[in-house]
Amino acid sequence: MPAVDRALASPVEPPPLSASRLLPAVGVALSAVSLFGLYDQPVRPVGYVVLVVSLVAAGVVDRGLFRDLLLIGIGIVIVSLVSVEADISYGNILVLGTVFTAAVLVPFLIDRFVYRRRAIRFPWRGGQKWAPWEKSYLFSVPLLGWLILPFYFISSEVYLNWPAVEAPDEIARLFVGVNAVGTWDELFFICTCYALFLRHFRPLIANLLQAVIFVSFLWELGYQAWGPALTIPFALLQGFIFTRTKSLTFVLIVHLLFDLVVFLVIVHAHNPGLIPIFFVPSPS
Repeated sequence: MPAVDRALASPVEPPPLSASRLLPAVGVALSAVSLFGLYDQPVRPVGYVVLVVSLVAAGVVDRGLFRDLLLIGIGIVIVSLVSVEADISYGNILVLGTVFTAAVLVPFLIDRFVYRRRAIRFPWRGGQKWAPWEKSYLFSVPLLGWLILPFYFISSEVYLNWPAVEAPDEIARLFVGVNAVGTWDELFFICTCYALFLRHFRPLIANLLQAVIFVSFLWELGYQAWGPALTIPFALLQGFIFTRTKSLTFVLIVHLLFDLVVFLVIVHAHNPGLIPIFFVPSPS
């Protein structure tokens, strides 16, 4: 088994859970609620205060915890500098592409060349074959998306959070944007945030912490109304599956299959009759 996969199979054993160590991590995760979920609200600066206080508290309690929470905080702050509301204009694609790349790359480079370790990794192969249930899951995800997502997007009208697309180049940009963001989600929330939380907490706690950040981001992106009823289980499942498979490839395939249905539903909602494959009709 490659060295990277061996490391993933035997992660750093987290110390016993304590409130003094958990609370700073919870604070870092909750800062994302204000910085992402409340991006346009006057209380948003509270997120920066919560983040700084949490990092200071971590530094007092555990230097190693502080170093890892700092990397997560750096990524959160970088993303918070721009609005991630859906906008597929060429200029915004360039801006978001630059910001999202920096949010993953800066913590990665600090981990490699400042901390001189390999805590942040992108394991495209997990070093093991996919189990039958994992293969079945790949088929169930788009099926569940096909059944649930049209009702969610159209009944709640959250499809209006994405721009109307009619011209072929607009549809193409939406497709690229949805898939690019989905790929970035796994690189940042799972391979960066979740992996760093796992160094200090058991998988259940680490997964809940990354899910808070993940869902806050998805809320700003447009998954609002009762969207968290879908995004919370999805974020937790992605973390759980990554723990089981040790494979970025697997969780990325799952995410992109789900996002393929998201793309089709958005096009369907904005263009009645164009993609007649859903039970829920597009708005008239």
